[in-house]
Amino acid sequence: MEKLENSEGIRVCINENLTDDELRAILSKLKTDKDKEGFGLVCKRWLHLQSTERKKLCARAGPLMLKKMAARFTHLIELDLSQSSSRSFFPGVTDSDLAVVAHGFDCLQILKLQNCVTDAGMVALGNGLSYLQSLDISHCRKVTDKGLEAIAKGCNLRSLNLAGCKFITDKLLQSLAENCSSLEELGLQGCNKITDMGLAILVNGCRQIKSLDVSKCNNVGNAGVSSVSKACSSYLLTFRLLDCYKIGDDSIFSLAQSCKNLETLVIGGCRDISDESLKSLVLACNHSLKYLRMDWCLNVSDTSLSCVLSQCRSLEALDIGCCEEITDMAFRNIGSEGFESRLKFLRVSNCPKITVSGIGVLLEACKSLEYLDVRSCPNVTKVSCYQAGLQFPDCCKVNFTGSLSELDAVVDIFL
Repeated sequence: MEKLENSEGIRVCINENLTDDELRAILSKLKTDKDKEGFGLVCKRWLHLQSTERKKLCARAGPLMLKKMAARFTHLIELDLSQSSSRSFFPGVTDSDLAVVAHGFDCLQILKLQNCVTDAGMVALGNGLSYLQSLDISHCRKVTDKGLEAIAKGCNLRSLNLAGCKFITDKLLQSLAENCSSLEELGLQGCNKITDMGLAILVNGCRQIKSLDVSKCNNVGNAGVSSVSKACSSYLLTFRLLDCYKIGDDSIFSLAQSCKNLETLVIGGCRDISDESLKSLVLACNHSLKYLRMDWCLNVSDTSLSCVLSQCRSLEALDIGCCEEITDMAFRNIGSEGFESRLKFLRVSNCPKITVSGIGVLLEACKSLEYLDVRSCPNVTKVSCYQAGLQFPDCCKVNFTGSLSELDAVVDIFL
């Protein structure tokens, strides 16, 4: 290593004069990953320090490589071993891999394992990772209650994503209630064996839940939502109920009565929800509600939508796609309460009664609009907007064409 001159003109070697703590202080000042990697290329000592200070790692590795990583990255907090369902690698993450993770990465707090692993691996993690706070095993279709009960008992979970884990039942929710009182986020999308009874048991022990996703859970209805809203009233910020066809007005009235701080609500596909309950929710959460997805709510009309647009001061994103009764009248009172609309994302796709006139009113009030979806709106086309002289904000992307089944990854904030 090159020697530098000190203030007295004497040439000194950095490695002979700087302690490990001083080098770590230098490393902490580097902002980018590229700079930190460059730090580790100076010499073996600096590489060792850079490795031991690394907190996050995304990898594809078998047991041998994982052991080497565990020896090198001794203070790792976050590890991502998940694989894409479309580009999976064989054999993927195995139970023996997870045994290495459980014994080698003992400081781990965040672990992502989407599309892989089984119960045996979950048991190993539960027995070895006592500091684990966040676990994402979405779409791990072989995992059952048995493996996850070991996680609930052995880890200090605050966040758990089980989306697509079709074998999960109310039995696991009971185990979470008994062992994970600090649980704040739970994703149960597509877990069809979950019932209202399970949710009631869950929130009896887990009363600090901030985010709950029970989308596409066909056995969840008004009773389950009511249990959650009452037990978690002070904490609940995000509730996703996409395509829960048993959800109706009773659920929304319950949320309105108990959850005054709700920021995100997804009720797309809940076709029994009507104007009256939605208006009650808006009046209760008008200062907090930021994201509202209510596509395919066929009983919703201009009355409730006008209330949403005129009352929700913090609203940033709204999806009313396929609400066929919505007309231009829904936009007439937007911003009428004397506040400037913060709306950035709006989907009105497949709303046949909305015209260019309504979009014009919208543009006048929503100066912050960044994305507007008007696909399959026969009265709102690129040509008709041009002929009407509509001026869209420079930063606004307008989606006039394309299939309604196509997801826009850039703005699909609801899923």
